This record gives sequence, C-alpha cells and structure tokens, in this order.
Amino acid sequence: MSERPETMPQSDAVELLLRQHQEIRRLFQEVGESPGDQRTEAFERLCRFLAVHETAEEEVVHPLARRSIQDGDRVVEALLQEENEEKRMLQALEKMGPAAPGFDALFAEFRTAVLEHAEHEEREEFPGLRERSGAELRGLAAAIKAAEAAAPTHPHPGVESATRNVLIGSFAAIADRTRDVVRKAMGRDQG
Repeated sequence: MSERPETMPQSDAVELLLRQHQEIRRLFQEVGESPGDQRTEAFERLCRFLAVHETAEEEVVHPLARRSIQDGDRVVEALLQEENEEKRMLQALEKMGPAAPGFDALFAEFRTAVLEHAEHEEREEFPGLRERSGAELRGLAAAIKAAEAAAPTHPHPGVESATRNVLIGSFAAIADRTRDVVRKAMGRDQG
C-alpha cells in the first residue's frame, strides 16, 4: 500500500519531493502490473497522489523557484504547461477507467509525460532549491505537506498557478474529498 504525500516523513523539501517522485514511479509500476480491481484501486491511488503532489508544487514550490532559481520564470512556465497537459490526460484516464479500450495507450503516454516532467523538475528546479538553508528547506517541506493536506484529490486542468489553486482549489478539494467518501461508501454498500 502506498503512502499519501501529506503523510510522508519530512526532512527537507527537496528530499520530500524526490521521495514523492519515487513513489509516483512505484505507483505507475503497480498500475501496470496489477489485474482487474487491484489495477483500478492502484490507479485511484496514483490519481490522488498526483493531484495532491502537483497542487503542492504549484502552490509552494514553483512560486519559490520562480523567484529564486536562474531563469525561474521560463523554467516554471514550462513546468506549468507540462502539468496542465498531464492533468488533461489524467482527467481523460479517470473518465475512461482502467478497463476501457484505449486506456493502456493513453496511460503509457501519460506515464512518459509525468516521468519526463519529474526529471525536468529534478534537473532544472531542485538544484536551485537545494541552495536554500536547512531551516528554509525544512520550512518549505512543512508548507508542502500543509498544501497537500488541503489539496484536491482529482486533476483540475487550468488551475496551475498558486493564485488559482488558492481561489479555486479549496472548493475543488472539498468537492473531490466529498466525492471520494461517497464513492467509497457506495462501493462498500455494493460489495
């Protein structure tokens, strides 16, 4: 069973994000290797993890990177474009479901995009963040986890900026978390 991003141990922000990227890679593998209902459950965990993780990066990490790394505006704008496209693919995959025809092809494309995006962050954004003091990195890790605890649990394309996440994300998070509880309850009633 996977961890939730908001419950992962925090040390410093970069280490936390790298650990979350490792978990995303593991979840992709789990979805690819799981049969039937197990695959659906693994995919749901992956969706939630990605939605929460990306929201925190958009609210906390990218604004800091924009201000503090070399060529920050260009780097962050490219990352936000990737995230928007990934959210669109994830939203389409969620609507299809893992048993649908065409899911595997889109999932493979999505996996490639997400893993390349993580590599871009690790190569272009994280080195500049590592230059922050230990106290700043610990504070940033706490801010990331706080953002993750209140983040939407499903993708919302077009909500990639920190401002839009704050304005729209809170409502989306409440709606998503309510929908998750209802789906879980309905699943139990049917099972």
